Formats: sequence, structure tokens, C-alpha cells
Amino acid sequence: MVAPLDREHLLAAVERSPRAAAAHDRAAWVGLFTADGRIEDPVGSRPHAGIPEIGRFYDTFIRPRDITFHRDFDVVFGTVVLRDLELEVSMGSAVTMYIPAFLRYDLREANGEWRFAELRAYWELPAMMLQFLRTGPGAITPGLRLSRDLLTIQRLRGTAGFMSGFRRVGARHKRLMQAFVDALARRDTAEASHALSPTAPITLGDSGPLDIAKLAQQLSGARPEKVIASGATVTVSLNSDHGRGLLFADVPWRGEAITRVRYFPA
Repeated sequence: MVAPLDREHLLAAVERSPRAAAAHDRAAWVGLFTADGRIEDPVGSRPHAGIPEIGRFYDTFIRPRDITFHRDFDVVFGTVVLRDLELEVSMGSAVTMYIPAFLRYDLREANGEWRFAELRAYWELPAMMLQFLRTGPGAITPGLRLSRDLLTIQRLRGTAGFMSGFRRVGARHKRLMQAFVDALARRDTAEASHALSPTAPITLGDSGPLDIAKLAQQLSGARPEKVIASGATVTVSLNSDHGRGLLFADVPWRGEAITRVRYFPA
């Protein structure tokens, strides 16, 4: 895992992001990233790589609006910080969006400070767009403003890259994940295995080997609290007999089985 002092420093580094966004401090926010940093927001869209593109990401999606981070809980695992939260995004005087999300920060030391090597945001673009449209006529002005910013700042390639975030695994894959978690919660490893491809790796964090029996032990009595499908990944926030945690499952677009499982306990 991670030493308490490192945990404190990593969380402090991550906390600089919502502060800089709330203050509309472009230099501070962009400066949180390493020179080769990447943003994939939402997961499944084309990443923004390098400081110039990260600056354009800020100008398109953060500068024009007020964003409040409502944090539920954090997981610190190695130099990865995972945050379960809801984003409150003011799109204008008449439209405020509430977006369930998971944020993953991969941190690296640079010039004596922890910086973001990668930021990945797991949220559902189609659900957000539906919520946006349901606000009615008030959505017209902020919608036109976002379209303008996409085309003028991101240009056609960047706009297409953002729109690719609409492509994600769907309800069928969420049901598969739900069945997998339910089986693990009652320690039915045979049933849980039916949801996995024969070669699917299971790990604690990104790389610690974990067999399905040990995962079932970790998730005994698990109760899913939030499920998000973003890109080719279904992520579940859950509460088990052993506490809170986040479970990530990779599922091919046309697949019927989970091909990779990662568990991050809080």
C-alpha cells in the first residue's frame, strides 16, 4: 500500500486540482501535470497528451464553468489516488449538472513535487447529455457555447475525439458486473467465474496477483453503491464486510465475459 506520510502528500497533491478549478487558476491547474501528462476525460474519449493539449482541455471544459467536487471517499494505492465523487457543474445561470464519477490520478514526483502523470475520469457521457437536454430551453445557450468552444479550441479532430466518449459498454455489461459482484458477495466463486474469460487476470491494484477465492473473501457481503460504464470499463463503488473499495472490470465491446478485474480497497 502506501506509508501514512506519503498518503497525506498524495491526497494533498490531488486536492490542489479542485482548488485550482474553483479559483479558475489556469496556470495552477495545468501546472499540476508532468510535462508528458495525459487526461482521458471521459474514459473512452481521445486523451489530451502534453501541456499544450492539457491547456486546451482546461480552456474548453473547466474555464467557462463552475465545478464543485462532492467527494465520497478516496483510495490511495501506491502512487495512485482514486476518488469516488459527484461533480456539480454549473453550465450557466439556468443549468447545473450533477455527474456521478470516479477520478483516477496517477502521480509521479517531478522537481520535488507530486504531479499528475495521468488523470482518468470515469463518467457516462450519454447520461450527462440526457440530463442536460432534460433541462429544457435553458440548455440552448450553454449548449451552443460548448459547441463553439469544442470547434474553436479543440477543432474537428478534438471534437471528434471528445464525442468518441459516447461509445461505451452498456446495460448488458453492467448486469454482468452486478452478477459477478453478487456471486462474490456470497462467496460463490464458481458462479463468479462464469462471468470471467478463461484468461482474465485478477489483481489487487493494477498488478498484485489475486485469485478469485481471495477476492471473494475481500468482497464478502459486498453491496454495490454506484456503477459506471465508461469506455470499455465498468467500475463499481462498493461496501463489503471489509469496508469500502472500487472494483474495475474490463469488458470488450462485443464481449460476453470480463477480461480483466482490478480491486482497490480503501
